[in-house]
Amino acid sequence: MDREFIFTDRDFQHVASLIHEQAGIHLPLQKKDMVYARLSRRLRKLGLQKFRDYVAFLRDHPQEELEELINAITTNVTHFFRENHHFDHLANTMVPHLLKNTESKRVRLWSAGSSQGMEAYSIAMTLHSHLPKTGWDIKILATDIDTNVLDIGRAAVYEKTQLDNVPRSYTTYFEDGPEGDTIRVSQEIRRLVHFKTLNLLEHWPMKGQFDAIFCRNVVIYFDKPTQAKLFARYADILKPQGWLYIGHSENLSSISDRFETVGRTIYRKAS
Repeated sequence: MDREFIFTDRDFQHVASLIHEQAGIHLPLQKKDMVYARLSRRLRKLGLQKFRDYVAFLRDHPQEELEELINAITTNVTHFFRENHHFDHLANTMVPHLLKNTESKRVRLWSAGSSQGMEAYSIAMTLHSHLPKTGWDIKILATDIDTNVLDIGRAAVYEKTQLDNVPRSYTTYFEDGPEGDTIRVSQEIRRLVHFKTLNLLEHWPMKGQFDAIFCRNVVIYFDKPTQAKLFARYADILKPQGWLYIGHSENLSSISDRFETVGRTIYRKAS
């Protein structure tokens, strides 16, 4: 098949090694076509003729281009209330636990790998809808390595078709967006969510512990040793018996013994 740019296995290995080193993402050779598709736009924008030139550009401009590389490779397929059984558990199990056991009325959740913010806003809508409207200090941390998707999350403006995935009772948390075919998350929900750039493999600046962590469809890109280290760190930063929600294709059974299964892709920190 004729391609616009020459992309050898050696070029791929260089890009894959850099991505693994900087972001922990494991890219086997089977992902070569995906990498080609996602990076071709960068080559066009930079006026380069082949991937060997891009590899050289990465070597010569690591600070400027590394962020662009990671942004291009990481996937951002998401929508509101994706894997909605997690939000049912949040409303029907976690919220009653908080009401019964949280004297401080302080609630902290983390959306790790938050992409465009739809997951974090879904968490915020669920908590706002089921917890008392006054007296509670609710904060959701939304982090991602991709700075572009964080900008989308902060703006909180989405295509109107995204409402198709929102339960009817939650549609009041949206207002008209700046353009006719857009919507925006309301201020009362936006104020609960705080977006930060974070590479999960690097230092975590958070000091307090979390009631729950959402890390869904993120670790599938990491190798097993990296996954094990990451889940150990999650266990360390969760409150006793805190909850962990993972993606539909992920499983902790052979990776971590610090969590117990309490539902479909729902775990609780072991005592």
